[in-house]
Amino acid sequence: MKQITAVVRPSKVDAIKTALVAIDILGMTINDVRGFGRQKGQIERYRGNEFTVEFLPKVRISTVVADDKVEAAIAAITEAARTGEIGDGKIFVTPVETAIRIRTGDRGETAL
Repeated sequence: MKQITAVVRPSKVDAIKTALVAIDILGMTINDVRGFGRQKGQIERYRGNEFTVEFLPKVRISTVVADDKVEAAIAAITEAARTGEIGDGKIFVTPVETAIRIRTGDRGETAL
């Protein structure tokens, strides 16, 4: 099993959710986060004053998938999140030793 964590634009969350559900990935956790990467923030103007917004709003989506669904999940997230502009986000894949469904005690992929 692998945990896939994607940090993406907030406007792309619904498209990503739809893309993941279409390939039978049903569970995910979403957090509102702020950060910056290569774009290093952006300059905003308010009432004639200029200021730099260093941490931009993003959404972090996390899901755990079986090993055989990892590439399909990455492809679905990439296609749904891509605008071609700087700030589209990142995807991180990390190994998961086990998963346990608390209600039933199921372990491993059956707990997903």
